[in-house]
Amino acid sequence: MRFSEHRRSYTLGGLRRKDLAADPVTQFIGWQEQAIAAGLADPTACALATREANNALRQRMVLMKGVDERGLVFYTNYGSGKAAALDACAEASMLFPWNELDRQVSVTGTVARVSDAESDAYFASRPRDSQLGAWASAQSQAIDNREALLAQLAEVTARFGEGEIPRPPHWGGYRLVPTAWEFWQGGESRLHDRFRYALTGDGAWLITRLQP
Repeated sequence: MRFSEHRRSYTLGGLRRKDLAADPVTQFIGWQEQAIAAGLADPTACALATREANNALRQRMVLMKGVDERGLVFYTNYGSGKAAALDACAEASMLFPWNELDRQVSVTGTVARVSDAESDAYFASRPRDSQLGAWASAQSQAIDNREALLAQLAEVTARFGEGEIPRPPHWGGYRLVPTAWEFWQGGESRLHDRFRYALTGDGAWLITRLQP
């Protein structure tokens, strides 16, 4: 089968201006809760796009771990490739691909680290295996083989024993502070519904329908 022949219809319903919340965070939380209720495998997963230090663009999947009026939060190793990119350019974009619902949400804005207290609280809530993994992996750094990675895990497991595992100083959260949101709902005949929320100078959100 040629890839160009692979297509489907988008028939799960439209999106109208009257149905949108005035605030994009309210709209997003509603859609996010529906994605979770629909049983999607990774409903909080999104593609994070950054600009590298060499000006190249890069995307990778991350898990969104919190959202409120301040923005959207994710966590990573501060020595990772994404962290290096954000150190070079604090602008980024997130794309939530809820394909099973014929929906996408993209968010653009600036990114900054969350407070140590916020990172500490989230790290303490993680499963123990995930806490150990954050200590064991020098994320984005080269390694010879998986056996070497497992040896690093064994070392930190022995080091902490049965005791409490503190947050690594090289690990924590980032918050994307949105300046624009776009909500996309698939439509028949490829006439999709797209609405953009753009932040105005007085802090209000201007909602515009975009042609598909």
